[in-house]
Amino acid sequence: MTPAQQLSRKLGHGFADPRLLQLALTHRSAGGEHNERLEFLGDAILGFAIAEALYRRFPRADEGQLSRLRASLVRRETLAEIAQELQLSDCLHMGAGELNSGGQHRTSTLADATEALLGAVYLDGGMAAAQGLIERLFQRRLDGLNPKRLGKDPKTRLQEWLQARAEELPSYEVTQVIGEQHNQQFHVSCQLPDGGRHSQGRGSSRRRAEQAAASAMLEQLGVE
Repeated sequence: MTPAQQLSRKLGHGFADPRLLQLALTHRSAGGEHNERLEFLGDAILGFAIAEALYRRFPRADEGQLSRLRASLVRRETLAEIAQELQLSDCLHMGAGELNSGGQHRTSTLADATEALLGAVYLDGGMAAAQGLIERLFQRRLDGLNPKRLGKDPKTRLQEWLQARAEELPSYEVTQVIGEQHNQQFHVSCQLPDGGRHSQGRGSSRRRAEQAAASAMLEQLGVE
């Protein structure tokens, strides 16, 4: 099974026109027809699908809250994370120079390819297929949303929770860095001063790993 066929299986969408999938995975550096037009289309479809999903999930949220929720999801970093979950970098068609410089792991390249995939699924299977895929890809992130948490990242929320209880602030420590420099994974521990509570997080940067560790600590503490 080719990487593109494996990707199609992960997406849960069998392409009636496999050329659309190949086009979505073709970077402009490869020469010839590339995925930028599909990226344009996928961006619009993603924005609509997430807006509708949020409208249905949060019937009491006002326009401002819905807009902020959508912005927290529809962003380059999130799309790149989804691309990594799909192992999209293994499927991209790029020019030799771009590949040699690690272009297949760039956040912008991965995010653009994810949007192009959504555009390809829409053209191949229609809006229902595209919306179904988007909801599957964003399921965990949608489930984790809470309008009351808008504007505050996990580290800030953890700090405020501890300060409200007159507790000392946590310490964060990088415990491991895995991978090449252009595609690193940081592992970070979050330790509370009492010595008995700690959590782990990982991400493509130290900041993201710290946020993940703080989020895990909030779950451990039962903080919503």
